[in-house]
Parts: sequence; structure tokens; C-alpha cells
Amino acid sequence: METKSNLLNQSVNEILRTVIDEAPEVLHVVNPSRDVIEQLIDAATAYEGDLPEIRMLANESILKDVMEDFIIASNAADLIDADALRMRTTEEPAGNELLITDDVVMALVTAGDSVGGLTSDDGEFVDAANDAYTTNWEEADEFSLRTPPLSRVRDTLREEISADAEDDFNSVLSSLETARGDGDGLDEVTISLLVAAKNEALLYDISKWGEDVGIASKATFSRTKTKLEDMGLIGTEKVPIDVGRPRLRLKLAHDELESADADQLAGVAQSILH
Repeated sequence: METKSNLLNQSVNEILRTVIDEAPEVLHVVNPSRDVIEQLIDAATAYEGDLPEIRMLANESILKDVMEDFIIASNAADLIDADALRMRTTEEPAGNELLITDDVVMALVTAGDSVGGLTSDDGEFVDAANDAYTTNWEEADEFSLRTPPLSRVRDTLREEISADAEDDFNSVLSSLETARGDGDGLDEVTISLLVAAKNEALLYDISKWGEDVGIASKATFSRTKTKLEDMGLIGTEKVPIDVGRPRLRLKLAHDELESADADQLAGVAQSILH
């Protein structure tokens, strides 16, 4: 069997970029692990050229778990908005992790800390794989991603709150490897409230923004605000308005947070929470 060069001792990200560089029209990503899903989103988000139509066919429970991370999910939503990514799910037992284009079939094999892309470009084999996985794709269920695109989150935060708030939000996200809110990073609501408090925005404004853009409901913002207030991270002061109850202005309430730069905000908050 004639094969293209195997890709050995590379990162998953490097292997994915190599495949995308070949400019396929469609890239099937079959049975990806958690790490492959994350690396694929990272690679596609950072890619500066034209992306293929990436069709990800993944185990539903694995995909749901990965998409609990706001950073990964919001970048995936941007790719979906750009028609570069589609995600469908299967309940079938996980098989080989495969990358399939019109020209090549590549199996991803992990050996310790090393990853290999074992490659075949045998015409009959590639055609058969494409036919089989195109059928699987067409029969699979669409994955519903409820996280808003990160670009929309940023743009609306700038419009609805302030340019400084957007800059701080970007700095906080850049300082985090993950944003899950399960003890492994802060969740997106907590991040938004800390940024709002740093910029002394109104709770009404940040929670309305969060609900409108699709991050979480006003009730979730209110509950999280109460938790952060009870733990001494943020405080509020009443701001009178012409009609109705006073609004609450958010403020940082901890000395370490008040003196922290935006890119230190998450780390300081996590140390206080723990």
C-alpha cells in the first residue's frame, strides 16, 4: 500500500495543522478524544488561512463535557458561525480516532507522551472510508451548542458595558487555561461579574447583557453575585434612579483584587475562593 509520510512525535495540534494545510474541502474528525477536540478547536481558531468544512463526529458525553469549558465552547461557536465547523454525536463505542479527507485517512495513535498520525492515501481505502463515514455523519444527531460565539460576547460587552470591560475580560480569559467553574478555572458568569466589579458597572447592566448574549440568565447572575459578595470578593452600593428601586453598582471588595491587574484577577480570585 502506498502511503503518505506518517507524522510521528508531533503534537495533536501540529498534526491537525498539517492536515488543514493540505486544503481539503471537507475534514472528517471521527471519534475524537477530549484532547483532540480541544486541540482541534485551538488549531482551527488560530489558523490564518481558509479552513475546510470540519465535520466532527464525537461521543456525546465526551463532547458535552469538553463544551462545559467556556473558552473552548465559545471558540467552537465562532467556528460554527463561520461555517467552518459542524458537530454531530454518536452513541457508538469509541473506535479509532481518525482524520479523513478526500485524499488521505489518518489514524491518531498515542504512545506515552508521543502522538503519531499513521497515514494512508490508497485510493480504494480512502474512498471506502469516506463513503462509510459520510453515511455515519448523515445519520448522526446534530450537537446543540448553547454557548454564544466569543466574538459576539466581546463585541456586545464593549457596546453594552465599556471598552475597558472588554479589554479586562480578554485579559482574564487569556490568563486562564480553562473556564469551567468546577474548581478548574472560573466560570463565565464569575468572570463577567469580576470584570464588571473592576469597572464598577451596574449589576442590572451586566446581568441583562449576560442574558441577552446567551451566557446565563439574570437569575444566575444574581445568585453568583450573592455568592461572591458572601465570600468577600465583590460588594455593591445603591445607585438611585428616577423611577423604581435603586440599582446596585458592583465594586471589588478585597484588597488583593483591587490592586490586581486584569491578567492577575482570575488567579487572585481563585486563591481567595479556595
